[in-house]
Amino acid sequence: MSTTQVVVGRIGKPHGIHGELSVEPRSDEPERRFAPGAVLTTETPRGSAPHGPGRPQALTVESVRWHQDRLLVRFVEVPDRDAAEVARGLVLLADVPTDETPEDPEEFYDHQLVGLRVETTEGATIGEVTLVQHGAGQDLLVVRTPDGAEVLVPFVTALVPEVDVPGGRVVVADRPGLLTPLDEGR
Repeated sequence: MSTTQVVVGRIGKPHGIHGELSVEPRSDEPERRFAPGAVLTTETPRGSAPHGPGRPQALTVESVRWHQDRLLVRFVEVPDRDAAEVARGLVLLADVPTDETPEDPEEFYDHQLVGLRVETTEGATIGEVTLVQHGAGQDLLVVRTPDGAEVLVPFVTALVPEVDVPGGRVVVADRPGLLTPLDEGR
């Protein structure tokens, strides 16, 4: 069975002095994705390998608990607050079968979005999704236009009202300055 990596969370700030970290779950099944013993790959929010000394390539879940609506996770490789600070901001990925889909029909794995054609609500083709960047505030679709330029589209319902995976397209509601540059003469 083939697998692919999907984003399941983003590491936030440390909690306490013993290496526990707050994690923003990006999964509809946090109890499954963050089960003790689960090994999660890490990357930076821009989708590259972790940079800097001591930034782990993978983390093993030691324990997990909820505290005031926050998921707190202790990883085997993060023994103290200093190590927790180094891991702060990393995106966590888990291996899932390629045919698995999220339970929520409004959720999508990155591999489902990459390669989709991007169109405006009027039907004009803009380009293709090449990457999903996972930021602290929101995810961004990286769209490559036919001329090779990259456009960043916030992946929010107001700007991306439709995702049609079977139809191979994402519909974007264009706004001034989003897909085309603003007219400097105005």
